[in-house]
Amino acid sequence: MAAEQFMPALIVVDLQEDFCPPNGTLAVSSGRAVIPAINHLLDLPFAVKIATKDWHPVGHISFASSHAGKRPFVDYTTITNPLNPEETYSSRLWPDHCIENTPGAELVPELEVGKIDLVIEKGQVKDVEMYSAFYPPLENPRVGDSGLASALRKRGISDVYVVGLAADYCVKETALHALGEGFQTYIVEEGTRPVDVELWNGVREKIREVGVQVVALEGDEVRRVKEGR
Repeated sequence: MAAEQFMPALIVVDLQEDFCPPNGTLAVSSGRAVIPAINHLLDLPFAVKIATKDWHPVGHISFASSHAGKRPFVDYTTITNPLNPEETYSSRLWPDHCIENTPGAELVPELEVGKIDLVIEKGQVKDVEMYSAFYPPLENPRVGDSGLASALRKRGISDVYVVGLAADYCVKETALHALGEGFQTYIVEEGTRPVDVELWNGVREKIREVGVQVVALEGDEVRRVKEGR
């Protein structure tokens, strides 16, 4: 049987103003430092280059301001599947961020957006938190599927490279879902930064254990894209 053709995709997760210093409401430390690495990757011959955007309605359930007496970063809320009250999960609360059609929800201007083939908006269901670019952690039934897995399969994608913000939330969950959907999956470390810097080493090891590769910009896995092999 012939080997599967190498067809890599790049997913740039949530590289938006609200996640970046100096003015982002949920700015990730050194978040803007990832831009040169991501623009370098955008120059490589990926079969498809996708950017995602958190695109929340006003009053989204992930905002601490939507819950009386709750504090961002510190407190959590319970998310319930709107189609199945028996399915729930706990989710951290954040400052208001990436509200649809606001400046904070825009991709950063330094990103070379002209090289992006597709932009996917996520987190639009008001009562559901969604870190992953694929779908929320709800399965019975699934709610809020972005259509990303289908888009990748239609293009014959074999490998997925993930960068963007933040490493320990949306990047991690996107990578885990890409792996779960059957794609060989990589996080390019120079292209991401975590919210909780002190916890990132432990998170990195856990995702490596399940099969997501965390690789270097100058490593063999990225060189393979450049060489088309």
